[in-house]
Amino acid sequence: MSHRYELRSVRVEEQNQWDAFVSESPSGHLLQSWGWGELKASVGWHPLRLALWDTEHQGIVVAAQVLRRTIAHFPLQFGYLAYIPKGPVMNCSQQAGASIVHTFFSQLHLYLRQQGALALQVELAYEVDRRESNKLAQYMDATRFQPVQAIQPLRTILLDLVPCEDTLLAHMKEKWRYNIRLAGRRGVRVYTAQTIEDVRKWYGLLQTTSVRDNFGIHTLEYYLRAWQIFSPRNQARLFLADYNGQLLAGIFVGLIAKQAIYLYGASSNEHRQLMPNYLLQWEAIQWAKREGATTYDFWGIPETDDQREALAGVYRFKSGWGGRVVRFLGNYEDVYRPLAMQIVRKVLLRPRPSL
Repeated sequence: MSHRYELRSVRVEEQNQWDAFVSESPSGHLLQSWGWGELKASVGWHPLRLALWDTEHQGIVVAAQVLRRTIAHFPLQFGYLAYIPKGPVMNCSQQAGASIVHTFFSQLHLYLRQQGALALQVELAYEVDRRESNKLAQYMDATRFQPVQAIQPLRTILLDLVPCEDTLLAHMKEKWRYNIRLAGRRGVRVYTAQTIEDVRKWYGLLQTTSVRDNFGIHTLEYYLRAWQIFSPRNQARLFLADYNGQLLAGIFVGLIAKQAIYLYGASSNEHRQLMPNYLLQWEAIQWAKREGATTYDFWGIPETDDQREALAGVYRFKSGWGGRVVRFLGNYEDVYRPLAMQIVRKVLLRPRPSL
């Protein structure tokens, strides 16, 4: 088995093949796309795309985009941290799955150790309710991997896009349907960003929203880079809503592997009674469905249903669209150099925003 499969580094000129594999796999995710690695490279991560190659059938069976970060204030030879967000991506039969997973991680651990990794974190894209049939989860439980604090949201709401639009509307809360119609009647217009200036204006709203709702954001250059990477590949759209020429709100929605993801949202403090966010989401849902997506991920809700949660209002908005609440398996870590990691955790390691 191990001689048939080889771990290979994927070259830049093979990025289309990489994205095709991610897109066609049931476990594919935007955070494993080639473009996501390019985006994170702009903020200090070093992407490494590794593929377990089937030498018999000449194709990829497992792909993992490993994001590497060196430790600030420490020399390069001290080592780096390795992180696989929402991966690895697998495309193999259920029968062969366990053996493939073991072969992949055996070769991956050896490779990363040789390259100087201090530890590897793997954040799985699978649901808790499907743990028993998940070969990756079984492998994590049976090896040295230990659960650690999640980086990406542990809970979200997934909307099934397979039903027709009339059915999707019928499954929403009545107030949501009313607000979609209200925004349209009042003259709210939804369109997609076409220029850098469109993104700049949206970022102004994002700054307003971050202050109002007390959350951190990246720089303008980060979001411009995301738009410039994903929009030409039809892997994302920035939807904007205006009223009489005044920008009111905007949402950035990713799309790959038949899954749309609501990544970032911003809204003005003005004309909130026009309900632009409802029409924006509905337009994005319709777009994702036309593009072949079968699910729409609202990307993150509070850990509990407690109405006292800081993001309880966000939860109420996302839960009104008719989707189901999902909890993911979360983040696992295998420490290669325990002493070095103790130093990192005590002195340097700080929480970073997801995405």
